[in-house]
Amino acid sequence: MQLLEAPSTPNSLESLKAKILDRTARVGVVGIGYVGLPLAVEKAKVGFTVMGYDRNPIRVDQVRAGLNYIRDVQDRELAEMVDLGRLNATTDFAEIAGTDVIVICVPTPLTPNLDPDISYIRAVGELIAQHVRPGQLVCLESTTYPGTTEEVLLPLLQRSGLRVGEDVFLCFSPERVDPGNARYTTKNTNKVVGGVTAACLDAGGCFYEQTIADVLRVSSPRVAEMTKVFENTFRAVNIALVNEMTMLCNRLGISMWEVVDAAATKPFGIMRFDPGPGVGGHCIPLDPFYLAWKAREYDFAVRFIELAGEINIGMPSYVCDKIRHALNDRRKTVRDAAILILGVAYKRDIDDCRESPALKIIDVLARDGANIEYHDPHVPSLTDHHGRSWHSVPLSQETIESSDCVVIVTDHTNVDYERLTKHAKLIVDTRNATRATRNGAKNVVLL
Repeated sequence: MQLLEAPSTPNSLESLKAKILDRTARVGVVGIGYVGLPLAVEKAKVGFTVMGYDRNPIRVDQVRAGLNYIRDVQDRELAEMVDLGRLNATTDFAEIAGTDVIVICVPTPLTPNLDPDISYIRAVGELIAQHVRPGQLVCLESTTYPGTTEEVLLPLLQRSGLRVGEDVFLCFSPERVDPGNARYTTKNTNKVVGGVTAACLDAGGCFYEQTIADVLRVSSPRVAEMTKVFENTFRAVNIALVNEMTMLCNRLGISMWEVVDAAATKPFGIMRFDPGPGVGGHCIPLDPFYLAWKAREYDFAVRFIELAGEINIGMPSYVCDKIRHALNDRRKTVRDAAILILGVAYKRDIDDCRESPALKIIDVLARDGANIEYHDPHVPSLTDHHGRSWHSVPLSQETIESSDCVVIVTDHTNVDYERLTKHAKLIVDTRNATRATRNGAKNVVLL
């Protein structure tokens, strides 16, 4: 659906833009998690009054108290914005409905059948439609398949009788948050925005340009939606390629880590991707399946993308096979073996376990009868998919020496890998974290 030529009512658009430019526009952020809270803080820092909405009362109470729970947000900045009265939070959606700009940052998981679950987007859209008024801008940031903004949110807003592009304005601008990345944050990562009409794009671009230096305006929400899933599919496909090459190199008796190091010296035509135990987080494991699902609607099979997804999904099982073989070589079996999982977050130096390959590895090894413990300095406890509770154990010398196998799943930087390499009976290193400390040690098995 392409509505870029729809006219706008000058009073509605110009009035909204005037509020945005002089920072009197009230901003509502729906979903104050790892995407929504950093955005809310950045908007408050430049002078906007921001109200965060979340169904989780614990999060709401923490924001109200100025207590931070997102690593990429500065504690001091959050507390300051709350103290100044620029940032607040609520569980009452009616308080969000009165804002001038509503930004949707809700989860978009997959169903057990790997189909998109946009129930959160739809539910928020229905709430907005009940309260929408002239002069409001609605921006969707949740990662989703191309067409969601126009096929799901647009009809909901139109139910109100207000004209999108004239009375109210609708955009899609994908979040590009990289948890734990100190260099690129919400503030300095380029923003893409697509509007349902030219007036919608004008309003959305104006809003994001208040806090982000480089905003790229594209021709439609579909282009913006596809941009996000393409970015993550690009990573997923290349990760799958290096993982498949790793399995081949294992058969050939070659170190894929050495191959990657050598290939990365070429100054053109190559981009470094490292092997790993699988992919985690909210985006890379999910987005290719969003794209594959949408492609089927057009009788198009994205075979390359689906194959990459299969390879990445299979990596935790491959890791478990490496553990079994490594134990067998030492006349041990997985059953009753004491196995220490080192790192359960999905990537280095964060506390996010969503879709972490560590959870799948723990599940498989536990079903095989292993005695599992884990250590993660960023994740003191977790609950797995079966409702079992796990608690991080200290990485003491006793813990290391009493383990039959230590599996490095996440290579956190504040771990003493030299001590680990010196005292562990067996290490299965899926991240090459022991590169600088193993010095030919016979107790380390690489992925």
